Amino acid sequence: MPTLRSFVPLLTALMLSACAAFTSSVDDPENWPAEKFYQEGKRAMDVGDYEVAIEHFEDLIARFPFGAYAQQAQLNIAYAYYKFEEPESAVAAADQFIKLYPRHPRVDYAYYIKGLARMPTMGPLERWFETDPGQRDPRPAQEAYRYFSELIRKFPGSPYAADAAQRMIYLREVLARNELYAARFYMEKGAYVAAANRAKFILEHYDQTPAIPAALKIMSEAYQHLGLSDLAADARRVLSLNFPDTGASKEQPAAGGTGD
Repeated sequence: MPTLRSFVPLLTALMLSACAAFTSSVDDPENWPAEKFYQEGKRAMDVGDYEVAIEHFEDLIARFPFGAYAQQAQLNIAYAYYKFEEPESAVAAADQFIKLYPRHPRVDYAYYIKGLARMPTMGPLERWFETDPGQRDPRPAQEAYRYFSELIRKFPGSPYAADAAQRMIYLREVLARNELYAARFYMEKGAYVAAANRAKFILEHYDQTPAIPAALKIMSEAYQHLGLSDLAADARRVLSLNFPDTGASKEQPAAGGTGD
């Protein structure tokens, strides 16, 4: 007849087997609740492992598309893509959040992330050679400016509005320098009409930026080459009245040709 002692090893083995099965079940991502996905994604994001964070947040949304965890995960995906230097994906994720949750209390942050994601950045070589962002493709700066402008227009009381406004000032200066580089390029090529038009564009769209004095000087020289003496004199007069002590190229991007 079996004794109590003989059942002890069997009972212990069954308990250990059950514990192992339970632990294995809990550790399997297929069995994670929404909170677990979110916690793991947040933990990865906090240590800078944005690729893993994105994976966890996307899995959360795929399995639990409704609720507070899914909403915050969508917003975190936009931030993680921004930090992972995937600007297009960051903007797409932020747009998705805006589309799904247009009245969410943090929807202003989604607009802010869009602007941050498109801010001009420089790689190691560009930093080494001190490349001016104004010499690069202006489209990211234009998009960032538009996104920040949209944020301020729709959410003037947002805690991100002040920073967005400061970034817009910087972006206007970058875009003005981009036009200035183009104007100087056309001057060097003898394309005086194009140079004058670029300089005029700076005056019309980027007033109160450091590029204005150089733009006025380019306009004066371009009009002089074109035989438009009156327009050339007007540009010189505006330059003299508004910037009497400022050289046209002072603190401006260095470029050769008659624009300097």
